Amino acid sequence: MNAAARARALAGVGRLEQAEIAVREGLAETPADAELLGLLAGLRRLQGHYAEALEFADAAVAAAPGQSVVHIERAECLLLLSRGDGVRGGSARGGESGGAASVVRAAEASAREAVRLAPDRPEPHRALARCLVLRRAFDEARASAGRAVALAPHSVPDLMTLAEVERNAGNRDEARAAAARALAEDPEDAEGRWMIALLDAEKLRVREAMRGLRQLAADHPDRYGAPALTWPIRGLLAGLRRGMLAGVPAVAALAVAGRWWGPSLLLSRGAAVVMALVTFGLALRVLLPAGRLPWLCLGLLPAGTRRAIGTGLLAASAAAHLLLWFAVSPYRLTLILAAVAVAVLLAAGAAERA
Repeated sequence: MNAAARARALAGVGRLEQAEIAVREGLAETPADAELLGLLAGLRRLQGHYAEALEFADAAVAAAPGQSVVHIERAECLLLLSRGDGVRGGSARGGESGGAASVVRAAEASAREAVRLAPDRPEPHRALARCLVLRRAFDEARASAGRAVALAPHSVPDLMTLAEVERNAGNRDEARAAAARALAEDPEDAEGRWMIALLDAEKLRVREAMRGLRQLAADHPDRYGAPALTWPIRGLLAGLRRGMLAGVPAVAALAVAGRWWGPSLLLSRGAAVVMALVTFGLALRVLLPAGRLPWLCLGLLPAGTRRAIGTGLLAASAAAHLLLWFAVSPYRLTLILAAVAVAVLLAAGAAERA
C-alpha cells in the first residue's frame, strides 16, 4: 500500500494525525507529488489549519495544474478563509489579497478551473456552487448545484449543497425537499438533520427544531453541543438586534417630526407600543416552547459568550420597557435611554460573535 492509499485509509477511520504522518513520509521521498500535496492540504484543512492547508494546495496546483481535484482543494481552503473561520497555525491570506471578497473570487476562479478540467464530475460543480452562494449569485449557484445532482443523483453532499443554495436564496421549501432527498439516501447524515432543524428554527417551529437538535447532540456531541442547543436564545437576540436597529430610529424620527406635525408624535408612541409588544411576543413565542434546555446549555458556553448573551438579554428587555414608557410619557430622555440600550444590545452581539 502506497503512502496515499495508507493515508486515505487512516483518514477514513478518523485518524487524521496518523494519516498526515503517512503523507509526510511519502512527500519526503517524492516532494513534488501532487496527490500527496493535495491530501496533505485536505488533512490540514480538516484539522483547522486553513492557511497552512492553502499553502499545500497551492503547491499541489503548481505541481499538477491539469488535475481538477487540486483546484477543488484550493477552492475549499479559500472558502474557509473567506468566512473568517479560526486559523490555527498561520495567518489568513485574506488580508494579503484585499479581504474576504477577493478570497471568494480566488476560490471561484479555482472552482471554475476545476469545472473546465472535469466538467463531467459532480465535485467541481459542487465547489463552484458553494463559491457562488457566498457571492449571492443564487441563480448560477442553483444551476451548478443542479448540475452536480444531475451527475450524481444519489450523492448526499451534492443534494446538501443544493439544499444550502436554496436556503441561502430564501427558498425554504425547496431547501427542505433537497435535504429530505439527502436523508432518504442516508437517514443518519448529520448535515441533513442539521438542515432540517435549522429550517424548523427559521419557521419558528421551535419544538420540532429542539427535538432534532437534541437527537443530533446525542449522536454528535462534539459538533452539535451547547452552542447549537442555545439557538433559541441566540437566535432571539439576533432577531431583536435587527428589529431594534430598524425600529428605534423610526420611532425617534417620528418623535422629532412631531415638532412640526402634531400627529407624528402620536404615531411615534403607537410605533413604540407595537415594537415593545412584538419584542415581548417574540420572546414568548421562542423561549416558552424551547423549555429549560437552552438555559441549561447556556452555562456550558465560554464565560465571555455567556456575559455577552446576558448583557444582550438585559439590554433588549430594557429597550422594550423604555419604549413602553415612552408611549405612556413621551419624554426625550426616555427615547435617548432606549437608543443607548439598543447600542448596548448591538455591542453585546458583536462581542458574542467574537
